[in-house]
Amino acid sequence: MTRRKRRDRIKAPITTYPDAEGNLLELRDVLSPGTVSALKRARMSPGASTEDDWQRRNELIFERLVVAWTISGLDPLTRQNELLARFRMASTEERAWIRHTIDSHVREHAPELEGLI
Repeated sequence: MTRRKRRDRIKAPITTYPDAEGNLLELRDVLSPGTVSALKRARMSPGASTEDDWQRRNELIFERLVVAWTISGLDPLTRQNELLARFRMASTEERAWIRHTIDSHVREHAPELEGLI
C-alpha cells in the first residue's frame, strides 16, 4: 500500500468552539487508530514529575486534536509549531478554556481518549 500525499489525505470532520471573547478553537472529530494507539503508548520521562507528565500529555492531545485557533478575530493559527507555541504562552484563563473545550470534545467525539486526559 502506498502512502497518500499529505494534500490527498481525507480530512476529518471538524467542530468549532467559540468562547465569550470571540476566540475560536477548531478540533478534529476523529483521530486515526494509529494516533490513538500512539497517544496511549506515549511514555513520559522517568525523571519527570506527575505535573510534568500531565502537562506533556495535554500538549500531545492538543497537538493531535487542534486544527486551528483564531484569537480575537486575528488570522487563524493553523501550523502545528505555531499552535503549540501559542498554547505554551496561553494565559491561565485561556488554558482553562482550552482544557474544558478539549475535555468536552473528547467525551463527545473521542471517548477512547478519556483515560488520557
